[in-house]
Amino acid sequence: MIGRLKGLLVHKQPPWLVIDVHGVGYELEAPMSTFYDLPEVGREVALFTHYAQKEDSVSLYGFMSESERRLFRDVQKVSGIGAKIALAVLSGVSVDEFARLVQTSDVTALTRIPGIGKKTAERMVVELRDRAADLAGGGASLSGGLPADAQGEAVIALQQLGYKPAEAARMAKAATEAGDDAATIIRKALKSALR
Repeated sequence: MIGRLKGLLVHKQPPWLVIDVHGVGYELEAPMSTFYDLPEVGREVALFTHYAQKEDSVSLYGFMSESERRLFRDVQKVSGIGAKIALAVLSGVSVDEFARLVQTSDVTALTRIPGIGKKTAERMVVELRDRAADLAGGGASLSGGLPADAQGEAVIALQQLGYKPAEAARMAKAATEAGDDAATIIRKALKSALR
């Protein structure tokens, strides 16, 4: 399996691009998030790849970052979602924004992504909610798409400790007082959970 492909970009026309690697041309399909960051044709590029084989076809997908590839794979684990919708997700929102939408159960915003209806959005929220913190950065903070307030940071931290999103939000809200920083809110929320 190819994990990363490095070569000369010889063609790009969304959603397709061709990379020449030592005289062999690889045709890949990529989301718009990757196209935005591609160099000009004739320049070298390195992409993370995903190889998919079905009964009657073989496909190769390219991504500018490992987090995009991870989200592409995770979204396809949701029942009824294939590569086409996974590419639409990456073309419609950033990895951090998608993780935020799933964590906050924002079905309405998810349905604004082309190809995603209400039932599909609801399945995404249910099936990916517990992994949402890992979608963006392998367990790293999702500060890129989330509010920078202390209570919001505390909610994220509590979720990363294993609390469900709704429970983490309730705990943080109950523990927050004016002027508290995230660490203080987390400490108070954990103390009250032990009572």
